[in-house]
Amino acid sequence: MRGFYIGRFQPYHNGHHRMVQEIASEVDELVLGIGSAGDSHTPRNPFTAGERIMMVTKAVSDLDVTTYAVPIEDLDRNSVWVSHVQSMSPAFDVAYSNNPLVIQLFTEAGVEVRQSPMFNREVLEGTEVRARMVEDRDWESLVPAEVAEVVYEIGGIERIQNITASDGSGEVAENHPDTA
Repeated sequence: MRGFYIGRFQPYHNGHHRMVQEIASEVDELVLGIGSAGDSHTPRNPFTAGERIMMVTKAVSDLDVTTYAVPIEDLDRNSVWVSHVQSMSPAFDVAYSNNPLVIQLFTEAGVEVRQSPMFNREVLEGTEVRARMVEDRDWESLVPAEVAEVVYEIGGIERIQNITASDGSGEVAENHPDTA
């Protein structure tokens, strides 16, 4: 049986990893959908799809299931989102999510959805990990070691600090290439 789990993985953290470990105990193969694949270099989505694929692939390499990491670009039409996901992914038998909208969309499309418990959600969330990166506080303990290695390799700390830097007015600059 092949399962599907989607996340933005900005970055892939220990909460994601625990969920993936749980899912891996139920399936033979796992597709990890890299959501918002077209977004990068913003405070909410600092890492590219390729960088997130590296993070995920390295972090799950020791699991005893075959995994596929596939980029899924955003589609602003929820009614056709599931078919979009299915067109970008190897076929799967069951989807895993705790997101109410994702559960609703998969259910309406006739896809079995399973939920898993969230792990230490108040700390293990991307917002907290990214905030710690910006503030130069411990973030490494919240991610698998392989993810920290990728973040350092790509200069991820400098990037997230630069893209969240104030422009001097006290407001965080939403930097765009055409307004620089």
